[in-house]
Amino acid sequence: MVKIDLITGFLGSGKTTFIRQYAQWLIKKGYNIGILENDFGAVNVDMMLLQDLEGDNCELEMVSGGCDKDCHRRRFKTKLIAMGMSGYDRVLVEPSGIYDVDEFFDALHEEPLDRWYEIGNVFAIVDAKLPQELSDAADYLLAAEAADAGAVLLSRTREASAAEMDATVAHLNRALKKVGCSRQLDNEIIRSNWFEFTDEDFERLMRAGYQMSDYCKAPQQEEVFDSFFFMHVKMTEEELLGAVHAVFADRACGHIFRIKGFLPVGDGWLELNATRRETLLKPISRGQEILIVIGEGLSKEALQKYFQDSEND
Repeated sequence: MVKIDLITGFLGSGKTTFIRQYAQWLIKKGYNIGILENDFGAVNVDMMLLQDLEGDNCELEMVSGGCDKDCHRRRFKTKLIAMGMSGYDRVLVEPSGIYDVDEFFDALHEEPLDRWYEIGNVFAIVDAKLPQELSDAADYLLAAEAADAGAVLLSRTREASAAEMDATVAHLNRALKKVGCSRQLDNEIIRSNWFEFTDEDFERLMRAGYQMSDYCKAPQQEEVFDSFFFMHVKMTEEELLGAVHAVFADRACGHIFRIKGFLPVGDGWLELNATRRETLLKPISRGQEILIVIGEGLSKEALQKYFQDSEND
């Protein structure tokens, strides 16, 4: 049977960065892997961020969101059926940051997936400098994504102090209590810097497994969070950075978790990945003219003041 790993985590937590490190190690060790991406908002930005991994030992697939839950689940199952016949040693699933983790477990217990796949690990990625003031909806997602994890990996540990990491773990455990989950995380928390992982670290990680935990289910989270995308935005690098910083500061735009996308520059592209704490721009070989804003209570009209589609000017 094919081992399948779920890598979950709240919006902007660093899931794609972790997947890159994990997948590179698996490929180096000779595994033939498939990566299944599910990007909230039906745009394959996160898959494009992993495009350089594609090769003889790694293939990328995409499940688009932006549809009702039943339709999304059918697409998810259809993709896994196709991938089950591709000869992979391992499949990595990176869902969107507002994904219902139970959907993953439910699908793998259905025919014919229950005969092809077995769950290997569930990893939850949590920002080591987690904002302490989160909405109830955000706290619910944080808890739901960690409740079944065999390992919780703190991201951005190089920038976080020990006190900040302690506060993040305490917040995570409070969020678990808030949803009626009896589990409290301690030994499952990994604070080490992923970029310094040894072979032994990755081997231990592959044995993390998962733990099914009960908690009180909340309504579908797609109804709480918003995702707006803007095509063909024409800006210089400096203009984009200024707009990103202004949008995070403008309350009229809503509570923004993440802005991501690509900016054409000369003959190449820049990849944008911005959260309230940091804005990263780096060269990338291939992109598409799109910027995506994800958050709670977003106003598209207010956002359009900063990210105007040039084709609609």
